[in-house]
Amino acid sequence: MEKKLIVENEENKRIDAYISTVEQYSRTTVQRLIEEQKITVNGNFTKPSYRVQKGDVVLIQQEPAKEIELKAQNLPIEVIYEDNDIIVVNKPKGMVVHPANGNPDGTLVNAIMAICKDTLSGIGGEIRPGIVHRLDKNTSGAIIIAKNDKSHINLSEQLKNHEIKKTYIALVRGRVKENQATINMPIARSKKDRKKMAVDRNGKEAITHFEVLKRYNDCTLLKINIETGRTHQIRVHLSQIGYPIIGDEVYSNGKNKWNVEGQCLHAKSLEFRHPTTGKKIHIEAEIPKYFQEILDELDNEI
Repeated sequence: MEKKLIVENEENKRIDAYISTVEQYSRTTVQRLIEEQKITVNGNFTKPSYRVQKGDVVLIQQEPAKEIELKAQNLPIEVIYEDNDIIVVNKPKGMVVHPANGNPDGTLVNAIMAICKDTLSGIGGEIRPGIVHRLDKNTSGAIIIAKNDKSHINLSEQLKNHEIKKTYIALVRGRVKENQATINMPIARSKKDRKKMAVDRNGKEAITHFEVLKRYNDCTLLKINIETGRTHQIRVHLSQIGYPIIGDEVYSNGKNKWNVEGQCLHAKSLEFRHPTTGKKIHIEAEIPKYFQEILDELDNEI
């Protein structure tokens, strides 16, 4: 489905602000669509910072939500925190966050709908109700869902202003030499494979901080904080500097002695302000059993 807009009297406004003004999209949604290259201006891909000019032809491509029958499903998922405004869960590895082509059900959204019934924010659209941020299918850990629009808007602003602190742990291949370091490399969609992301000097700013928690014989456990939230950011950055995440089949060969499929990457904790009370909240998500068993085995080898 394609939506065509012709700029008339919004000249010099940022394109993400322009689209969110004239269409029923949040700026976060517009920025995501731009990142996924589903928005063009005069036939060219654009950036959120582009300022529209009179006569610009803007095309928005998005799959119609009605193609997917969204239904509540009673799926096993750990609720870490819940109140009238938000719910935080520990997403299991292998679960997609929201329905899409190829994943019509069995997603986090389906599970949350069964828990929250009709109390979810509608800002994310019909197939992304309450979804403020995402985790890759094979990344486990803490994720926040908004129960109402007010909370969704507040959390989206915190996310945009880098006020939500996300801490991950990752097991990477190789012994990392530095005790701590920052990776500052822009990321864009790969020109060779549109399903992948890559370091690209013309891409969007991406900043990843890491600290060594423990070194093993041929791998390293890292604690990671990200300032930006680019698609596959941690996986791309670590692979780029020569320490791919164990099990990552996209940015490494995925081969490992534990036969783990998918990256050993876990969103361990979240820190944010409660969207209604303003109180600072810190939430920890328990490490998955398979990940903990690998760490226990490595500890026994030392």
